[in-house]
Amino acid sequence: MIDPGELYVTKKNEIISTLLGSCVAACLYDPVNRVIGMNHFLLAQQHSANNIPLLSTDQGRYGIHAMELLINGMLKQGAQRVHLKAKAFGGGDVLKLGNEHRGDKSIGASNVEFIQTFLTAERIPLITSGLSGNIGRNIFFLAADYSVYVKKIDAVHQQAVIKEERQFLDKKTILEVASAQNQADFW
Repeated sequence: MIDPGELYVTKKNEIISTLLGSCVAACLYDPVNRVIGMNHFLLAQQHSANNIPLLSTDQGRYGIHAMELLINGMLKQGAQRVHLKAKAFGGGDVLKLGNEHRGDKSIGASNVEFIQTFLTAERIPLITSGLSGNIGRNIFFLAADYSVYVKKIDAVHQQAVIKEERQFLDKKTILEVASAQNQADFW
């Protein structure tokens, strides 16, 4: 099970899973060299349209960093970029906050737009996806045949996902305030 900001790459016959709300998980695989990997990113980018930091945490929580870390991790395991294929999930509009930094786009919609744009730019075919909507998802990525099983989560689990995502965003606020205070102390 991977959490926001994490990724996992393997050549073994394993199952990688994660729980998603507005976050997105990219499931990449190289069927020739039999390498799979999954990431779980919370936000498409580190800064909003107004150049305001969104999170001051691990790089893997942002789409661009999460994708580069995943691809590089797979290459280290023997994958070849030319063989990479993708499946992407998440980006649900389950968390109704943060839209003020993205205009009318929700966090989920921004994440969906990012993953689609990134894969197109990198020429990694998106074989299938379960993106957008207003549901949370529990996904399971199987190394044996590169299939992904998606289970929509019930209302109780959905509230847990919302709470977790709010905690990550609240940490951002705490870190921004602490950072501003530290900068003020050093001026």
